[in-house]
Amino acid sequence: MALRISKDTRLCISLAGRPSNIGTRFHNFLYDELGLDFVYKACTTSDLAAAIAGIRGLGIRGCGVSMPYKEACIPYLDELDGSAKALRSVNTIVNDDGRLSAYNTDYIAVRALLERRGVSPDLPFVLHGSGGMARAVAAALRDAGFRSGIILARNETTGRQLADAYGYEWRAALGETRPGLLVNVTPIGMAGGPDAETLAFDPQVIDAAEAVFDVVALPPDTPVIRYARAQGKPVITGAEVIALQATEQFALYTGVRPSEDQIRRASEYARG
Repeated sequence: MALRISKDTRLCISLAGRPSNIGTRFHNFLYDELGLDFVYKACTTSDLAAAIAGIRGLGIRGCGVSMPYKEACIPYLDELDGSAKALRSVNTIVNDDGRLSAYNTDYIAVRALLERRGVSPDLPFVLHGSGGMARAVAAALRDAGFRSGIILARNETTGRQLADAYGYEWRAALGETRPGLLVNVTPIGMAGGPDAETLAFDPQVIDAAEAVFDVVALPPDTPVIRYARAQGKPVITGAEVIALQATEQFALYTGVRPSEDQIRRASEYARG
């Protein structure tokens, strides 16, 4: 792809604790494909307040927000869209002439994938994690009709808060329970992390499940996804989530919605 940057080029970025090239490749592929004068760069920060001020002050058009900044960024923003306000979690910031508006496209992506894959809402589930992304997933599960669920979290305070907010049960350990749907929303299995080669659930728990969903996007075949596939289980990957939520971000930043074919090719390029 030929990239020519000028004074008129609009910049979008992402903020993540451990940045990857997935979003960068996805967005830049589509900018080139659609002839848009934008460029996208993945970033991290040790000073979130200064980073958000930089978005405002430098006229950065948009910012994708990942762990661990999804909740922490809220005090520095001007307006929360209904999705972000309801979840108190942000994954997208849009800058309109210095006014920063926040959205949560994770919710949209997770709900769409559950419906597209025909995951039965009658399945009891366990959601491992209690951070900002976990809130988006819990809301999507509830709104998709999943009535019986466990929030699995070592942090009792955040775990109980999340469970109570969406009408589920909190537990610090799963014990002998074997839910039909397993959802990992922790950094377990994330490339470059201390638990990169760790299963998010015990093997016997995966063996008993009907479907496995891991929101970790890098790598797309996390240990739990590899194990579940080897057992013939239907899976939903974090790479699929990031492609759908990034499409919504792309439309918010540019005002242009790519075709399904363009999204597919951008996703393939992003994973390449």
